[in-house]
Amino acid sequence: MNKSLIEVPPIHDTGKGAGRVLTMSSVAFTLMFAVWLMFGILGVPIQKEFGLSDEQLSWVTALAVLNGSMWRLPAGIITERIGGRKVTLFLLFATAIPAYLVSFADNYAMLLVLAFLVGFAGNLFSVGTAWNSAWFGKERQGLALGVFGAGNVGASVTKFIGPPLIAATVGSTYVLGVQGGWRLIPVIYAVLLVVVGIATWAIVPRVDRATGASKPIREMLRPLSNVRVWRFSLYYVAVFGAYVALSAWLPKYYVDNFDVSLTIAGLLTATFIFPASLLRPVGGWMSDRWGARKVMYATFGLMLASSGILMMPNGFITITHPDGAQTQHMHYTMSLFWFVVLVFILGCAMGFGKAAVFKHIPEYFPDNVGSVGGLVGMLGGLGGFFLPPLFAYTKTWSGFPTSTFFCIFILVAICGLWMHVTIVKMLHDKAPDLARSIDRPLEKEHS
Repeated sequence: MNKSLIEVPPIHDTGKGAGRVLTMSSVAFTLMFAVWLMFGILGVPIQKEFGLSDEQLSWVTALAVLNGSMWRLPAGIITERIGGRKVTLFLLFATAIPAYLVSFADNYAMLLVLAFLVGFAGNLFSVGTAWNSAWFGKERQGLALGVFGAGNVGASVTKFIGPPLIAATVGSTYVLGVQGGWRLIPVIYAVLLVVVGIATWAIVPRVDRATGASKPIREMLRPLSNVRVWRFSLYYVAVFGAYVALSAWLPKYYVDNFDVSLTIAGLLTATFIFPASLLRPVGGWMSDRWGARKVMYATFGLMLASSGILMMPNGFITITHPDGAQTQHMHYTMSLFWFVVLVFILGCAMGFGKAAVFKHIPEYFPDNVGSVGGLVGMLGGLGGFFLPPLFAYTKTWSGFPTSTFFCIFILVAICGLWMHVTIVKMLHDKAPDLARSIDRPLEKEHS
């Protein structure tokens, strides 16, 4: 056994130094999430400079999301075998290189390659999940994973600092030929990645913990054949993949459809990102108290209601009368205020749902949190890869920008239906005598 690693069983006590692991893994995840989704804000000036179409721009974000998702399964497994400390340090330092080089991209092809490489940042989620699970006991695991997962709020960092920095530094040139404007942001992130990497190396315990150091790979992958894992993965596409996609897509949506500045668009997008991230610990607490299934019902209900209204385009109904005259009725216009409110509600639902999905994993698969969590995270992230291009193409095909929310509505409806059918089947299997009953059978009265 490596002297720098201690293998712990799936059910274990909280280790001394767990607080330091949680703190630094959360800081690192917040920063990496900001880097992963920085093209949501940078995409607007990039599109103008490179003369890109909406579809071309969508692939810049999509490739970053793809690479930040496709390695989550192996990253989770590797973390269970060698510990999260080494994997986290590797990802921090490795991501700093392409982040710095983004500043020097001078054509679309180079931008796509660098965006893909920057996407490595997104894989830190499954690493941190397995890492914190190894350090915290079952009684504190849910809260720890909720706090770590709240690092999703990093998606809002570029929304806040990006537009002011871009506007204040455009046209300037700095040390080593670094240019101002949008090109300065990835350089700042590259420096911060190195700084956080050094701090993580110095602060977290040198002797790490892992739950699968001696477990065969085949055994770690065995639960992935369970259909339940794939169902959880689809749920995560709806609550996390759609969150990632909207975090990157909303700034441009606000600029194009509500004629606001990039700075205002970033701030408005943050009203979606904050609840979708910071309410994740609350969702974990709710799942502990009332059960993850009830939280998922509430999540899908809120998402269907909010996206169902948001997908309706502005317009009116035209009625043609028998004499040929036409009249217009039921004029409908979505104002900016109500749009922001509904997107805020959508974000709240996603925040609750992300925690509820991951509440299931250590309960059903306590021996394989890394592999199962890695697959769920990977497929959820891949949803964030497919959705931005889908948003762009459905807008082109339909002519309606609101088709973005139609895509989300359909996805959530499928998830909700599958979950409800599964739960009903489970209840019927438990009580087959009630399988054909809708109402509760009356009890016989005693005479």
